[in-house]
Amino acid sequence: MDSRKWGILLIGVLLALTVLGWFYTPYDPNEVNIAERFQPPGRQHPFGTDHFGRDVFSRILWGARISLAVGAAAVCLGAAMGICLGLAAGFFGGWWDELLMRISTSLQALPSILLALLFAAIWSPGVPVVLWGIALGNIPIFLRVTRNQVLSIKRRPYVEAARALGAGDLRIIVRHILPNLRAALLVQFSVSLAGAILAEASLSYLGVGIQPPDPSWGRMLREAQSYGSLAPWLVVVPGLFIALAVVGFNLLGDNWIYGRERLYERE
Repeated sequence: MDSRKWGILLIGVLLALTVLGWFYTPYDPNEVNIAERFQPPGRQHPFGTDHFGRDVFSRILWGARISLAVGAAAVCLGAAMGICLGLAAGFFGGWWDELLMRISTSLQALPSILLALLFAAIWSPGVPVVLWGIALGNIPIFLRVTRNQVLSIKRRPYVEAARALGAGDLRIIVRHILPNLRAALLVQFSVSLAGAILAEASLSYLGVGIQPPDPSWGRMLREAQSYGSLAPWLVVVPGLFIALAVVGFNLLGDNWIYGRERLYERE
């Protein structure tokens, strides 16, 4: 099985768990049952229970909705803003390009986690802090990818032909440039989504992300750090799901990169 199929398989399983978590969990993910605390994985609790007797499998299903949804929303927000700015910078150039590239460089000097920590110090920790921290960290990435592609595409013969036939700037961008950005943006989106899931887990682990009692995979790791030797499944299970999500999206991104390279070789 090649990397593409492995990536599709991993992401398919995670998405299936996410959808399942919307409609069904074996137990209430926040239900406390002290009598069943630290139960090892078994028939009744496939992934065991935590220090409050909560079912880990139910919390993994519920946490998948939060971890994947927050990561995807943050990347979509950052991508939308970065693509619009990148189109303007690459297509119009001049002082507008210089200004946006300086802003992009400034934002890249501040990692997503540092931005989120800064927001948490100003406002209260929670989903908005994670969302905007990751989104702002992705804006310069998508801005630069889009700008570099537009600089190449706008000089191609079909764009010059459209301009010669009287097409306006908006029509050229929508009909001739945006469709040709799809491959590069898909690759970047996949890689950025893997990084966003890892960033969300890191922020939740640091205590500035998802707040209790709501579970996320990073939050579950934070709560399990004191019980790793007593109940190792509390660390292994959420850590494994974070790793599978990151590996799955990176495999998809790598496959798209190799696919583009093979296409250029044929051309």
